[in-house]
Amino acid sequence: MTEFNESLNEAMAIDGALGVALVDASSGMALATAGNPAEFNLEVAAAGNSALVQAMSRTLGDLDLDDHIEDILITLGTQYQIVRPINQGTDDLFLYLVLDRSRANLAMARFRLTKLAEQIEV
Repeated sequence: MTEFNESLNEAMAIDGALGVALVDASSGMALATAGNPAEFNLEVAAAGNSALVQAMSRTLGDLDLDDHIEDILITLGTQYQIVRPINQGTDDLFLYLVLDRSRANLAMARFRLTKLAEQIEV
């Protein structure tokens, strides 16, 4: 769990980061979290995004696409939310990053989150 916490702390160093979670997509459980967005509960958001990842994975299968989810971007009025699976080709675990839209550089955040996801070993 220490490795996960270190990775989440690195994610919190991304400009505009409000919160981040490592999430088990099958259960919806946040395995580790960092940050504390005042607007919402990270654990509840993690569970909701698990359903999103599962639905997208099913849709890819239904469409017979030989591809995988790289990331999912949710754009709100005040936030960016990025869902990034950590294992290429599977959607078992993902990073969920919440950013303050006024302070975040979306391209840089996606780049850094991708690098973090590649470093996490399960």
